[in-house]
Amino acid sequence: MSIDIAVIDYGMGNLRSVSKAIEHVAPGCSVVVTGDPVQVASARRVVFPGQGAMPDCMREMEARGLRQALLDAARDKPFLGICIGLQMLFEHSEEGDTPGLGLLPGRVRRFPAERMKTSGGEKLKVPHMGWNEVEQVPHALWAGIPDRSRFYFVHSYYPEPADAGLVAGWSAYPFRFACAAARANVFAVQFHPEKSHVAGLRLLANFVAWQPAA
Repeated sequence: MSIDIAVIDYGMGNLRSVSKAIEHVAPGCSVVVTGDPVQVASARRVVFPGQGAMPDCMREMEARGLRQALLDAARDKPFLGICIGLQMLFEHSEEGDTPGLGLLPGRVRRFPAERMKTSGGEKLKVPHMGWNEVEQVPHALWAGIPDRSRFYFVHSYYPEPADAGLVAGWSAYPFRFACAAARANVFAVQFHPEKSHVAGLRLLANFVAWQPAA
């Protein structure tokens, strides 16, 4: 069977809502939730979601033999990372002192307790949970989405790319942090587009139609 879009199943993602959202914006496409490296390799596009703790996610991904399939997909086909699926692309996470896939240079850091205060001194909660604005850096996947649209976040850690040119979006809680990263055929976001109503569905639709430059 020809697979248009593979949603990676390594036991840690919000798979049903992600796949249903993609099916909604791409009714003519075959969308398969799979943990089979062969199916991942055969798919035209790959979505890499995730939620939970980074050490658990990396362990489960390795246990299912998905590392090489993910690395290959991120090299040569349209690839969308979501939440932990963004964080796992980087070299290292402070969560459990965990090595990542190393596809993007940089680290993943925890929101520091000493900085989690509003300008009035009120303490902010971690995880960062709820709707927040995203300041866009120009990219095809933002097409038709007004700048500073709000997306839904749930996270205690955030990426810190070593190359500022990788940043595709910013948010603030309370300080500015990278919430989207892009390079060539890879685009990844810290927020959950599948839970972000109109803006999130538009981003997923843009991904389905995206033709990265060779």
